[in-house]
Amino acid sequence: MQYHRDGFRPGDPTILPAAPGRAEAGAPLPDTVDVLIVGSGPAGLALAAQLAAFPEITTRIVERREGPMDKGQADGISCRSMEMFQAFGFADTVLAQGYWVNETTFWKDDPANPARLVRNGRVQDVEHGLSEMPHVILNQARVHDMFLQVMRHSPNRLHPDYGLTLQTLSVDETGDHPVTATLLTADGSERRVRARFLVGCDGARSAVRRAIGRELRGDSANQAWGVMDVLCETDFPDIRMKSILKSDRGSVLIIPREGGYLTRIYIEMDRLGEGERVAERAITLDHLVSAAQRVFAPYRLEVREVAWWSVYEIGQRLTDKFDDVPAGSNRLPRVFIAGDACHTHSPKAGQGMNVSMGDGFNLGWKLAAVLRGRADPVILHSYSAERQGVAQDLIDFDRRWAAIMSARDAGAASGDTPLFQRSFVENGRYTAGMQVSYQPGVLTGLATHQALAPGFPVGERFHSAPVIRLADARPMQLGHAVTADGRWRLFAFAPAEDPAEPDSAIRRLCGFLTDDPASPLRFNRPGDDPDAQIDLRAVFQQGFREVDLRGLPPLLLPKVGALGLVDHEKSFCADPAQDIFDLRGIDRTTGALVIVRPDQHVAHVLPLDATDELAAFFAGFLI
Repeated sequence: MQYHRDGFRPGDPTILPAAPGRAEAGAPLPDTVDVLIVGSGPAGLALAAQLAAFPEITTRIVERREGPMDKGQADGISCRSMEMFQAFGFADTVLAQGYWVNETTFWKDDPANPARLVRNGRVQDVEHGLSEMPHVILNQARVHDMFLQVMRHSPNRLHPDYGLTLQTLSVDETGDHPVTATLLTADGSERRVRARFLVGCDGARSAVRRAIGRELRGDSANQAWGVMDVLCETDFPDIRMKSILKSDRGSVLIIPREGGYLTRIYIEMDRLGEGERVAERAITLDHLVSAAQRVFAPYRLEVREVAWWSVYEIGQRLTDKFDDVPAGSNRLPRVFIAGDACHTHSPKAGQGMNVSMGDGFNLGWKLAAVLRGRADPVILHSYSAERQGVAQDLIDFDRRWAAIMSARDAGAASGDTPLFQRSFVENGRYTAGMQVSYQPGVLTGLATHQALAPGFPVGERFHSAPVIRLADARPMQLGHAVTADGRWRLFAFAPAEDPAEPDSAIRRLCGFLTDDPASPLRFNRPGDDPDAQIDLRAVFQQGFREVDLRGLPPLLLPKVGALGLVDHEKSFCADPAQDIFDLRGIDRTTGALVIVRPDQHVAHVLPLDATDELAAFFAGFLI
């Protein structure tokens, strides 16, 4: 990370200076805010952590609980979410504390002796090269803690306001703060807050969703499952492996938890009757333990302590829109919903918390750009359009996966490979979180020039790869240059030429960006650093010892901050051991310009000399 830009400051560099007037926890809610977030679950905290980075935006997050979560229900963190955590600065902490899912094993009844279980196969959990990050298991409450720390250490010193429940919500388009929320305090008094925007992250029974007339629609699979986090003693050999057990006695999914001893066990329970709810069965913890022991047999399972348990029914439900804009209207959205407020599903695919955090990350930078006067408010329409499609894909996948988990068919059509094992491998990219691809629109271009860099598909997340930073010869991941600061990135992959040559492609690009009236840098404000909105980074094919830093264009050595210090970290070279040009198929003759959104998704791939297209893209929304 970079710090000391505006002068030497001792202490922990992750604790940023407080913005003027920002109070610590305990300050009363103001009468007006820019953004009011209702609910401090994964979606709300990801959104709040993003907005907390901007001191000019007044953000508050209210939560009906009396304090932060201490035991979370979700635990699976996809590779894609780990990439997002890297942008927020706490991926290393999750890596240190979490359980890494390296392999998944599969068990079934022994055909020669159905009374015993046999391991039928094992696969690498995440395909090689899919991400620099692993699939990790960590208690949801710890993830919340890390988002809360980002918020506390931000210039806004943002803390949730606990013990506040949304009572009513109304929108009146007249005035600067058209959203009015009435909140009920713990002592029964009312508090009214007006906001420019409100985001409902208040769960499956969302009061915000109901207030804007949206409804969760879907169906139930009429199948009950139990889940428990246990400290257990067992002779089952794969208790510290993610494992799927499918037997005539039922199905079990084992998720080893962080810390080396805790285990989460999902247990298939009875089928429910048409219209029957799981609460009507009065299923107890003893029922869960007994059901799990039957599937584990003849292996021994002794539960010594239960940290948490629950019973749920499988169902998939989704709203048709994630904002308050009526069908056929083009008015500016004022109220949004995210996370379980707009999509619910079973937990076994491990996507609920991940997709919810993705909702918050997608919306956060867009709200920040609009509220800071940096982007046209039209971009806010893209939130519902992009994330509703992601949620629909999730619902469809979850329905298929839940059916496979409950099916008794061992996949005879595929010989010794059961259906659930084949499906697990086939859907690996989905469970890793890499299935999200945004369609062309105001924030995502057409894939006209995709052949220049096929390894960076337009609409998908920017797939990081190793590079060597030129100034200090540090090996690193190029994608880690994309932090959650609301800025766009231009990654200029240069042809095999000397960048110091006056007519080199990188110099021509920098000349356009610096001097041409059509340059998107024209949207910077007086006093802004050159990279205030659009951060240019160059990647050269040569080794780091072959490129002279002094010969680079000034835009790659910009003077930034209050002291006008040179930023030396804009240029990288290919790592000869894992050449990014080969890994991502980048055209070595012409190079490529890859535009990356603030949420790490590829917005465009262009030739380095396609300055008209570059200018037109940013002119479509920057102001």
